[in-house]
Amino acid sequence: MAPDPRFADIRTLRARYADGSLLPSEHVAATFELLEQWEPYLGAFITVARERATAEAAGADRLLHRHGAAAWRDRPLLGMPVSVKDLTPTAGLRTTRGSLLHADTVPGRDAPAVARLRAAGAVVIGKTNTSEGGWSAASVNRLQGPTRNPWDLSRTPGGSSAGAAASVAVGVGVGATGTDGAGSIRIPAAFCGVVGFKPSLGRIPYVPQSPEELSHLGPLTRTVADTALLTHVMSGPDVRDPLSFGLPAGLAGGPGGDPAGDLEAAAGRLRGLRIGWIPSLGEPAPQPGTAAVARRAAEVLAARGHTVEEIPPPFEDPYPALETILAAWEAAGHAGDPEEVADRLDPGRLEVIRHGRGLGAVRLARAYGVRGRLRAEAQALMERYDLLAMPTVAVAPFAAERHEPPEPVRKGALSWLAWAPEAYTFNLTGQPAVSVPAGLSPEGLPVGLQLVGARHADRTVLAAARQLEQDRPWHHWYPALTQQRQQPQQRPEEGAR
Repeated sequence: MAPDPRFADIRTLRARYADGSLLPSEHVAATFELLEQWEPYLGAFITVARERATAEAAGADRLLHRHGAAAWRDRPLLGMPVSVKDLTPTAGLRTTRGSLLHADTVPGRDAPAVARLRAAGAVVIGKTNTSEGGWSAASVNRLQGPTRNPWDLSRTPGGSSAGAAASVAVGVGVGATGTDGAGSIRIPAAFCGVVGFKPSLGRIPYVPQSPEELSHLGPLTRTVADTALLTHVMSGPDVRDPLSFGLPAGLAGGPGGDPAGDLEAAAGRLRGLRIGWIPSLGEPAPQPGTAAVARRAAEVLAARGHTVEEIPPPFEDPYPALETILAAWEAAGHAGDPEEVADRLDPGRLEVIRHGRGLGAVRLARAYGVRGRLRAEAQALMERYDLLAMPTVAVAPFAAERHEPPEPVRKGALSWLAWAPEAYTFNLTGQPAVSVPAGLSPEGLPVGLQLVGARHADRTVLAAARQLEQDRPWHHWYPALTQQRQQPQQRPEEGAR
């Protein structure tokens, strides 16, 4: 009998596949059954690839039957269901970018991250919802409407990797790919109570290339070990992304390494870290309940023997520079006159494009100068601290139909992304950052703790996240299938399933 997909991490599934008590096809079928139960409420998927995924899972069955343990060689994700954010190209499977303009686009080639997942044996179950072109940190688009937060269906799951976070939170797939240009992996991970990792810039190649040098590709999962494995599989240089040049393949000492074992070993060795606790990086300040939950999670690391020192905001808020860079590239990336297709564009994105078209080269150059200085300041800070820790998001999840909180935060020409300084600051610096579940707010909604490391210190970030997971596990709580928010449901014992 297939286990409830909500409780199936990669390690558990691999053991079940190996001893013959579960076939990949059985688990993939159970995953689609769960998707069918949740999807009318969540709206997490733009495209479901059931027929193709079912055939691929049957192929995994045959490989395991024919080759036994040898089938795992070079296929660490054999038979594992994953989803792909609908900004990332997938061969033969439409990539809409959450836009009416691309509703029927079917790429002929996988992006490198997707090709590597497939080569590792993963089964792609579909494409997850995103704001149009990933322009906002919420889930609304005109193609199919908003994704909803499984903890409270009236609220947003965050974005723009909205469908990825919401589906992983309810157990649909062992993991999902997301993209993060200003917090788009970490914000929804925090809002939905899952692990969301933004690796160092370039570690996982981003194709089509993002020349603004803000966008990262990374995984969302329910465990740190699964995050490490998916990162390992997708990492390594690709000629289509110059930012990936010179970076090592994999996350465990090379493509043939064991990321799960490496992670456990790294977590076991990790001692005496210097951690800078930052209560806030600027307006808006974290709500008291959110701040207290995140701080208690950071204290778990202090109990491990690490030094956690509170520090004031170490940077000036770089939002005006971020806004300029993103708006300029939104405008540059839109072919033709946006006014000719205004009736098919999200009104908020159209406003951003119009703003970007009015920017001059001098203003853009000054924004790049701000980013350069911020990167230097961050590098100097990371000579004093091994990690930075803070609440991932200051605000609680807002209404699902909105792009931003009801009280806009004014820092530049547009409010847009200004409400998430703890997220977007580290896109400008390119540092690795992970959001892990810290607990529940007084409202019963997930709160994320963000850990940030020095550039390319990805393993240290994940090892610290693993220590937190060991000492304060979050796997026993998950959202219930209901239109009303409830307290977390306790995980039943194995025999009670």
